[in-house]
Amino acid sequence: MQPEPPRRVAAPAGTRYHEQSRNGRQRFWHRLGEFLVLGGLFMVAMVLLVGIGMAVGQALGFDPAPEDGGDRLLADPLADQALALTGLALGIPAVLLAVLWCGMRPPGTVVSVVGRMRWRWLGLCAAVAFPLMAVQMGVLVLWEWLGSGDEVFEGDAPGMTRLLAGLVLFAALVPFQAAAEEFVFRGWLVQFFGGFLRSPWPGVCVASVLFALAHGFGGWSGFLLLLYSALWWGWLVQRTGGLEAVIAMHTANNVLSFGLALALGQLAESGTAADAPWQALVVELVSAPVFCLVVDRMARARGIDSRRPADPAGAPPEAQPGPLPPGLSATGTGTAPDTGTGTGLPA
Repeated sequence: MQPEPPRRVAAPAGTRYHEQSRNGRQRFWHRLGEFLVLGGLFMVAMVLLVGIGMAVGQALGFDPAPEDGGDRLLADPLADQALALTGLALGIPAVLLAVLWCGMRPPGTVVSVVGRMRWRWLGLCAAVAFPLMAVQMGVLVLWEWLGSGDEVFEGDAPGMTRLLAGLVLFAALVPFQAAAEEFVFRGWLVQFFGGFLRSPWPGVCVASVLFALAHGFGGWSGFLLLLYSALWWGWLVQRTGGLEAVIAMHTANNVLSFGLALALGQLAESGTAADAPWQALVVELVSAPVFCLVVDRMARARGIDSRRPADPAGAPPEAQPGPLPPGLSATGTGTAPDTGTGTGLPA
């Protein structure tokens, strides 16, 4: 008797990050199914979360936002932000289930080429991201203060209890929100295009434009800032073979941005990076490549896998390389593997 083939098959050894959906199981209906499952699960989860969140919020004494409250659902800006962050975090299970059910591959291949989160590497990237983002925000605040004076610090500062509660809340929720956005835009979308395109750049470019548009259109400076950062982050994902570095930077940006807005009593008025002024774009022109190039050098020095190894540590036993699509080599290009090698607003 022939053994039953495994349901989940990973891409062959030597494939790059954007090629992780090339497991020999991908057909048009599988890709279409991933798209429909991801969108459907996320929409259903968001509707349920809004309903449950509003009910729980009112039970805890949080009033609904007034009619002129913009996009807010709850009048209390901290509670409303917590609800929004939780909703965005639902993108993580939506992506993983879509890949598992329709992509027929280990869901961890969205995270990295080794099929899992490389926690030590994530911590090293965070150790670079947080200080760099703190400096970036300090430069922006100083620049704005020199131009506008003390009105930069105008706001109803919260009490110590509310400030500490808010910081704990952001530290707990923002990593999941940031990771969810990276799972969708730098992860699943790029791998979706990588399933049938040899170069990662069409997927990176499309995902970067959609990432910028997903934050709204507050102005050209904000749009260009988001697009520019997203392109650099897309490059870094390919160089490091995973999402860890960009999750670390995204988390650092948002935790510090929300924390600063809360400390200054401006959380209700804070926007997203789409509303960033031109000064933020100027600073980002320097900080984004600095972070990416430093992390890339760290990855090369520490031997971080940028291609799928033959036996990734921690991969499930059924996640073995599947057959290649006709006419493609292990790298998806028909050639041998290449052995070479902040915004101040939440994104």
